Amino acid sequence: MKKDPAITTEAELLPSGVPFWRNPEKRAIVFQIVALLLVAVVSYYLYSNTQANLERQSIATGFGFLEKEASFEIGESVIEYSAADSYADALLVGALNTVKVSFIGIIFTLIIGTFVGVARLSSNWLVSKIAAGYIEVMQNIPVLLQLFFWYAIFYESFPSPRQALNPFEGVFLCNRGLIFGVPEAHAVHGTMGWAFIAALAIGWYLNRWGKRRQAQTGQIFPAVRVTLALSIGLPLLAWVFAGAPTAMDIPALSGFNFTGGVTVSPEFSALLLGLVFYTAAFVAEIVRAGIQSVGSGQIEAAKAVGLRSGQVLHLVVLPQALRVIIPPLTSQMLNLTKNSSLAIAIGYADFVAVTNTTINQTGQAIEGVALIMLIYLFFSLSTSLFMNWYNKKMALVER
Repeated sequence: MKKDPAITTEAELLPSGVPFWRNPEKRAIVFQIVALLLVAVVSYYLYSNTQANLERQSIATGFGFLEKEASFEIGESVIEYSAADSYADALLVGALNTVKVSFIGIIFTLIIGTFVGVARLSSNWLVSKIAAGYIEVMQNIPVLLQLFFWYAIFYESFPSPRQALNPFEGVFLCNRGLIFGVPEAHAVHGTMGWAFIAALAIGWYLNRWGKRRQAQTGQIFPAVRVTLALSIGLPLLAWVFAGAPTAMDIPALSGFNFTGGVTVSPEFSALLLGLVFYTAAFVAEIVRAGIQSVGSGQIEAAKAVGLRSGQVLHLVVLPQALRVIIPPLTSQMLNLTKNSSLAIAIGYADFVAVTNTTINQTGQAIEGVALIMLIYLFFSLSTSLFMNWYNKKMALVER
């Protein structure tokens, strides 16, 4: 890149033969070198001091412990796990549990936050005040207290498994969680999953095609409704062609707990509700600010050409508001993921909880804490990269 001859730096204005400490560019380089040396010296001191202390106390170092048998059970697991598996498997289970609660939490947070943010701007006085009250209450109660509140609700308000509530056939609610029946394992379920993915891919293509057609002709293509219909229809067709299997795995009381079906534990439910309701309050304010950033003249113009309120919000307001919403929304998504580490307070087996158990059994705290830092760094960077890509996609392109 060629330098603009009209631009003159401060260093070029100095006469020749001036000492380097008076040259801002050279002085900046020296400061950076000194700072780098200081960081290197401090890092070496910390490393050597740590190594000496570990050797003096005969504490092993390294990650060889990951291959040893974990010898502890984990209450919840996305994949199959037993105490005979290795520490690496246990940590993988914890990481997947963190991903599960974070992913589901982000989805519900976006839905609730958007709804409350739009309701906050409603012309209906009651709806607006309810939304404002929700935001004020949830923002000003620490998330940890909210986790304790929901956890106490599940354990104190619901009966034991023997007196479990049975609102529907095959559905039970007790202090062990929500237990409900699911279809028995069948080969068609994999086919239905691929059919659902294919429906989303077709819907994505139809959405792009619909936008091009709308730009050329002005006609709106109902891409969302078509995608929803395909997402339901294609898996349903796969199920019908496979013989429409209806066998169910129904939970049944066995001793002091239920066997069969799927159990949503109180720990997971309390963590999810606490994170979602807390973060959604901040997302609601972000959505409100984004909507208010759109000029009222554009909304009036959209209504003047005959667009309904829903179309104005979907076609005019939100596409422009997203450019304001996305950057702070990224921070809230990261906050939700990092706040999931508070799960240890209510006994949910997330990555931090599993790593703490591993540290207590192996004594290798440095490696354990390093793994926690790396995993959360990976989660944060992955989320940031995706949101930055989406932010660039939604940015205004100058012509």
